[in-house]
Amino acid sequence: MSYRFDPELKPWISMLPTLDIRDLAGARALMAAAESEAPFSMPEGISMQARTVPGPAGAPDVPVLVFSPDSGSALPALVYMHGGGFVLGDANGDKELPALLAAELGAVVVSVDYRLAPEHPFPAALEDCYAALRWVADGTSELAVDIDRIGIGGVSAGAGLAAATTLLARDRGGPALRFQFLDVPALDDRLQTTSMRQFVDTPMWNLPNAVESWRHYLGSHAEGDAVSPFAAPSRATNLSGLPPAYVCVCEFDPLRDEGIAYAQQLLRDGVAAELHLFPGAFHGSGGLIPTAALSRRMRAELIDATRRGLAARLPRTAHRPAQRLSVGSDGRDPQDIRA
Repeated sequence: MSYRFDPELKPWISMLPTLDIRDLAGARALMAAAESEAPFSMPEGISMQARTVPGPAGAPDVPVLVFSPDSGSALPALVYMHGGGFVLGDANGDKELPALLAAELGAVVVSVDYRLAPEHPFPAALEDCYAALRWVADGTSELAVDIDRIGIGGVSAGAGLAAATTLLARDRGGPALRFQFLDVPALDDRLQTTSMRQFVDTPMWNLPNAVESWRHYLGSHAEGDAVSPFAAPSRATNLSGLPPAYVCVCEFDPLRDEGIAYAQQLLRDGVAAELHLFPGAFHGSGGLIPTAALSRRMRAELIDATRRGLAARLPRTAHRPAQRLSVGSDGRDPQDIRA
């Protein structure tokens, strides 16, 4: 197809690698090589520490990278999840954005190195992310964190995990979250939106990649309508009680329409949601071509929205649902599921 890409982005497209996760080993090698060549400079005043946090019951501890401003006071915190279609990437290869967020927001940012599919299908990654959130919020992490100002966010599959972790925190009774940002989120395994069916050859992400991504992530849980909303948050029918959200989508991204629909459902269910569609952009273009004016605007607006989202402390009467929901080892949920 022919796409009306932003004029500053268009010349770069022919130089981008072809990512095809039908060859998962090749895709992982391609991403690892790209990450090793990507320049990274830690922002002034930010330190990074590799740590492990207690993992889910019966599972290994979870590696995280902690980006901390030089400050002795209690700071807001953000739990961050990298992208990669649930099957690619790691926290070490995605340091630029969490480091920048720590610097620009004056926040402690904890980037989760969650387990990848297909070796570890749902709910492994979700439970890793929830374990990291609990560690940040439970006061035993030795982080200088204001537990009333904790947010969560991610990019692509990481944004899908952020949305799912937010649902899980609501239904397990905490930790309370102040804000969520969902940057080009992967939310819907059904793959039936207009943008998903239409964009079969867009750069970096397209329908064939999405099919493989969800097949690997869901594993044995890919059973039509039985798929859990904690795997695919677009399947949730009740988003009430969630924290305010910033949702970013790109015009030429197969994930565009599911992000828009999720923001609309948040609003219908009484949750404050800010939605921004960036014309001429494609999936990942903001990070791949950061010097373009459109990319700079995308990054600036994400930072601004997150700063505003973390600005106010949660009231002590923050939402605490009475029911506790558990995602079992088989990925199935109890009958009283709210989502």
